[in-house]
Parts: sequence; structure tokens; C-alpha cells
Amino acid sequence: MQGGTIWSRLHPQPPLWIVLRRGARRARASESSAAAMAQTPKRILIVSDAWRPQVNGVVRTLEATVESLRAHGHEVRLITPDQFRSVPMPFYPEIRLALFARRTVARTIESFAPDAIHIATEGPLGHAARRYCVRHGVRFSTAFHTRYPDYVSARLPVPKSWVWAWLRRFHRPAINVMAPTATMKACLEDHGFANARVWSRGVDLTLFEPRAGQPPAYDYPRPIWLNVGRLAVEKNLEAFLKLDLPGTKVVVGDGPQAAELKAKFPNAVFLGVKFGADLARAYASADVFVFPSRTDTFGLVMLEALASGLPVAAYPVQGPLDVLAGSPAGVMDEDLGAACRRAIAIPPDLCRAHALRFTWDEAARQFIGHLAIPDLEPWEADPGYRAAELPAPVRNLEAAE
Repeated sequence: MQGGTIWSRLHPQPPLWIVLRRGARRARASESSAAAMAQTPKRILIVSDAWRPQVNGVVRTLEATVESLRAHGHEVRLITPDQFRSVPMPFYPEIRLALFARRTVARTIESFAPDAIHIATEGPLGHAARRYCVRHGVRFSTAFHTRYPDYVSARLPVPKSWVWAWLRRFHRPAINVMAPTATMKACLEDHGFANARVWSRGVDLTLFEPRAGQPPAYDYPRPIWLNVGRLAVEKNLEAFLKLDLPGTKVVVGDGPQAAELKAKFPNAVFLGVKFGADLARAYASADVFVFPSRTDTFGLVMLEALASGLPVAAYPVQGPLDVLAGSPAGVMDEDLGAACRRAIAIPPDLCRAHALRFTWDEAARQFIGHLAIPDLEPWEADPGYRAAELPAPVRNLEAAE
């Protein structure tokens, strides 16, 4: 009896929809080459606690990825907080936490019967989807978008090691954990993640572009030192706003620190949140983009700035190190003021040329490559497959729960 229990946990019986989906894939595989199978449109389910109307890098990344996937023929369905009753998240009231999501998430998974499930975030919806996958032996991938250990420790007396332990537990059963940069991948590996893969980012090169000869978005003393993003303590905006620089500091965005920063730095210009063409004009009308964050996993706003012909001034930390990657399109220095003064001499065409390396289609291709889409599980192909050879996520099913 005990042996049967151990076997069932190592080899969880998949739901009927998984059996049918694998059967369909095998039938297609018998008639197609491996290369053709790789190009076959997939049914992809993405589960995310971050979604509209939130304005952040996670939402922008998912929006652009979904758009690219659909443009290439993939069928994508999302499970997001707007589909549930929700409550505001402490410290981030604009982020809604879904309530009583478990059954709805399970029903959505089973009715959609996806080829792949990607869990983008570690919130209530992410946990509900993870629970379903682990209990039913369904493979899935996850992503690491946010440095929660840094964010939590900035607000609460919680050791970072505790947060890292929680994150390891959450991501352990995933086939792949997608990290936005090689630096973040190495960081995850240093903290005990054995299954990290790089999923880079892109930029809308049509929307964000230099606009020489067009009227500027604002008429302030120049040079214009711009920052775009969330106004929150982890973004380290005070390091930018207290710099002694000529011209005008302009901030686009909103967040919990907005009132405090406006009162503390009355000479800076705060324009609130901007979208689309208005945001693109804000970038193209500035002279230097200043990125003072030390905790971002990537920093999409840097790519938007570079695509707009705007040089970047930043600290030499994760995010800028990966986005700039030795390019002369920006300056990294522990003296942020010095970085600003040197960056202003960088020509716009050099910045634009560097941004051209980042496309959402390439990012979507990486995303597809890291999804868990097996055509045949090894223990299905070979009944004698030894338990010791099972993938770590399956071996850890019991420990994960």
C-alpha cells in the first residue's frame, strides 16, 4: 500500500484533458518533423496577478508578449484579477488581490485544456494555478519579475532570507523559471534556483522613436532630465531628485511616494501617468533618462528611452548592466550626477541603434522556448524509467506541498 502511494506521488495521474492533449500532440508528431512541430500554434494559458489597470513592467511585458504570440498564431488565454472579486494589496493599493480563486482557476484550466501553462506571478492566482498543476502532475513554467526580498525588507522587518525561502518553494516545481536577464538568472542560481532561464524583453520601436523637428512635450529650462516609472521607495527616486543639475528634472508616473516627493522636491516637475503617444513624446522631448533604481530586475523604461534616442544615466547595478551591456548608449557610475553630465553628450542615433537589438518578437520566441510543452513524458515512454531520473520538479512534488 505504501509503495503504491509513493509511486502515485512520483507519477501523479494527469487529468483527462492532459491525456487527450498529449494524444493529439503525438498524432501530429507522427505526421510532422520536429521543426514543424516547434512551429505548430499552441494553446497557452498565462496566469498573472499583475494586469490592467496596473502600470508597471510586468503588465507591459505580458501585454507585448501576448500580442506577439497571437500575431504568430498562438491561442492565448489569461487568468487575471479583473475576473474575480478582489481586495487592494497592502502598500500597493492599485494592485488587486483576487479572492476565492482556486475553483475558478481549476475550471478555466480544464475547459481551455492548454498545451502550456505559464504562471507569471506569485500572488493568489499564481498560487491557485500552481496548486492545481502540482496536485495533478501538470507541467508549468514560472517567471521572476520582481525582487520581493528587497521590496519587502524596505517596508517590513522581515529578513531577506525568509522571502528567498518562500520564493524557492513557490518556483521549485516549475520546469523553467524565466528571468529577464543573465544577471538575474545568476542571482537566482546563487539563491538555490536550479531551473532558471533567460527570457529577455523588447520595446515597441514604432511607438518609441526620436522625434527631431517636432514640438516638445513641455517647455521647461533645459536640459531635461527625465525619469519614468512608479513613485515608490524601491525606485530610489530621491537619489535622482536631490542631484545638483542644471535645467529641469521631470518625473512621469505615480505611486505611494508621490505626495512625499512633490513636497520634498518642489522644483521638480511631476506630470503624472502618461500612456501611448503622450508617453512617447515625453521621452523624445527630454535630453537624458535618469534611472536611479538599484532593485529592478530589468527596467523596460530604459529601452523605451533608448528607442526614443535618449541616453541613459544609471548606477552600475543589475538592470542597467544588462540593458546597456557595455554599450556607449549610456553611462553607469556610482556617482549618478557624474553619469548624467557625461550621458548628455551621447548622440541620439547611437541610443536608437542599441535599442534596435531588443524586439518583442524575439522575446516571445524565447518565451515559447521555455514553456513546458512535452510531447511525451519520459516515464510514459519507458515504464522502467527510474524514479531517480525524474525531473527535479516531479521528485519535489511532495516536498513542494
